[in-house]
Amino acid sequence: MQELVPEIVSNIPTPGQSQRTLPALKIADQIRVKAVTAKTISDLTGEPIIVTEEQQAAAQTAAHQMVTNPKAPLDISGFPSATMAYLAGLVAQSNCMIVKDLADLKLFVVNNLVQEYDEATDPKIRLAALKAIGEIDGVDAFKRRTETTHIVKPIEEVEKELLNVLEGIEYHVVADDSGDKNG
Repeated sequence: MQELVPEIVSNIPTPGQSQRTLPALKIADQIRVKAVTAKTISDLTGEPIIVTEEQQAAAQTAAHQMVTNPKAPLDISGFPSATMAYLAGLVAQSNCMIVKDLADLKLFVVNNLVQEYDEATDPKIRLAALKAIGEIDGVDAFKRRTETTHIVKPIEEVEKELLNVLEGIEYHVVADDSGDKNG
């Protein structure tokens, strides 16, 4: 049986009406869609996505721009598939989207502290990263805890214990020699 493959013409722009019906995507969503598309094509063709150092640097620069100025427009249209895949991994790993709530911010901080610890060669930097991780709420590695145990006893038993303690106390009466006769 002969396999029929349609001829695909490239570089044809999307018709205007179709573009208006597409929802506006945030930059992180655009990156994810492009990366998933690149991965799907890679899986279908059997060609692996290989990222060069230059493409990694471009993706890291774009990710840095997203973090430092999340509202600034970022042009990713010229990025090859490998750069998009790497950038999508950076975004997913560091949660570089605009923080929607404190849980996202905490995740971002934890991820970057762990990354800093992994990449640091200076023991002082590694120790500082570990200390910061240990102080995060939920980790609480350095939090001092005190435990209080409440024992409920009948009043008679408490009275006996108090009387035993009072009987064991030795005390002496000391006269006041200050010369004050009023006091």
